[in-house]
Amino acid sequence: MSHNLFKWKHFDSEIIMLCVRWYLKYPLSYRMLVEMMQERGLNLTHTIIMRWVHQYSPIISKKLRKHITPTNDSWRMDETYLKIKGTNAYLYRAVDSQGNTIDFLVSEHRDKDAAKNFFRKALKAKHSQQPRVITTDKYAATEIAIYEMIYSGILSVSTSLRKVKYLNNIIEQDHRFIKRKVKPMLGFGSFKTAEKTICGIEIMHMIRKGQIVEIQSALSEVQFINKIMSIAV
Repeated sequence: MSHNLFKWKHFDSEIIMLCVRWYLKYPLSYRMLVEMMQERGLNLTHTIIMRWVHQYSPIISKKLRKHITPTNDSWRMDETYLKIKGTNAYLYRAVDSQGNTIDFLVSEHRDKDAAKNFFRKALKAKHSQQPRVITTDKYAATEIAIYEMIYSGILSVSTSLRKVKYLNNIIEQDHRFIKRKVKPMLGFGSFKTAEKTICGIEIMHMIRKGQIVEIQSALSEVQFINKIMSIAV
């Protein structure tokens, strides 16, 4: 239950959430956060903050996703690279024509099945809708996945596939925020920790883009996240 989220922790819930939010929101390393907390008289280790991020990022994401405003039916979909254990993994992402994030998926592979998994996840999101048009970067496996999902009825038969690379500039630009945040991490140690961290980074990026109407400022962000995490404001 939510009131037990911080049970047995040795630090106040406000401090934990401060570290987690800052790590997910800004291009900071764990060791940078350790130094920042030391200036405030708090002795933390980078492994403690890392555990907090892995534990609370999925919870914050799950609770905030219920409040995301609806996206439109023009999807711009693309993949970008991540490093997991020193090897390439892939982050599937889609935004709508206004640049609002539709969804994302961390995948070990870049193939037809990975694309299908992404679309299934995106279609289940409460803030998304059946796409009227999907713009891709002409990657063949993604195109095949779309056609097969239209044939099987998962995607609407009225969905059109648009293969115009310059129209995907909006998501390629959006990747840059995620890349800027991930760069100080120097890769992820495991697929599971990558998933846990990326979901928190993505939800904070949605907040920055104004996709949660209850959050319109830095102060309201703190207050709203504390509220959903059952922290007294």
